[in-house]
Amino acid sequence: MASIKKKSGGGGGGANWMDTYGDMVTLLLCFFVLLYSMSTIDQEKWMMIVQSFNKTAIVSTDDSPRGPEGDGADELGGGMPATTEMDSKMEELLQFLQDTAAAQADDTIVVSQGDGYIYVSFNSSIFFAGDKYELLPEGKAIIDSILPTLNEAAPYIDELVVSGHTASALGRYNATWDYELSSMRAARVVSYMVENSTELDPARIQSKGYGQWRPVAGNDEESERTKNRRVEMMITGRDLEDKLSDSIAQYYTETGQAQPGVETGGETTAD
Repeated sequence: MASIKKKSGGGGGGANWMDTYGDMVTLLLCFFVLLYSMSTIDQEKWMMIVQSFNKTAIVSTDDSPRGPEGDGADELGGGMPATTEMDSKMEELLQFLQDTAAAQADDTIVVSQGDGYIYVSFNSSIFFAGDKYELLPEGKAIIDSILPTLNEAAPYIDELVVSGHTASALGRYNATWDYELSSMRAARVVSYMVENSTELDPARIQSKGYGQWRPVAGNDEESERTKNRRVEMMITGRDLEDKLSDSIAQYYTETGQAQPGVETGGETTAD
């Protein structure tokens, strides 16, 4: 007698869902590839975002081949850094400020150059009387003497930061007056420059007050305290062809705001 065999209950279609899942993943992949093929990347904004997270990042926009096929040395003059128009203007400004400092009394004006900036320190006694923030005629004369050169270099100046400093008054300290005095001294220098300059962009000029907390000498002797009472100016350069070196453009790009005056121009008033 023939025996009847029972069919196993597993069935042959238990894994059919994997076919559907595989098709779905393939379609999603095709969809994202299609989106990517239609997308465009704003290189300028991307580079600004990269450098906003890492100020020391070096982003290459050079299209020349690198490595064994070529190293881009031809357009860089055999590997030597190219001198830009900004470099030339900043060098001229540095030389003029050094000449101006040399014509003054000892340590009245100190000029030095750092990595990408020019640093100028003014003895505050030529700008202000003791515990005062009204500009003296001597200080105005100094500013008037350097403004024409600053005007000429204005298109190549990224930022001009003026900072005020005080000395430690022995036996007494008023934090409010200390910071107000240093801040007002820097603000008076900035406002005088803005009011009398024909080319400097006010958006690129800052004033800061540090009080007595960034001394360059001791405070035991009056001769030392005199060195701490000072106004400093730091000037950084801007390459007109490299928008990544433009702090104002970076500010408006990172905040997503429209830069005022770029298209329509015109004067603005404070309220």
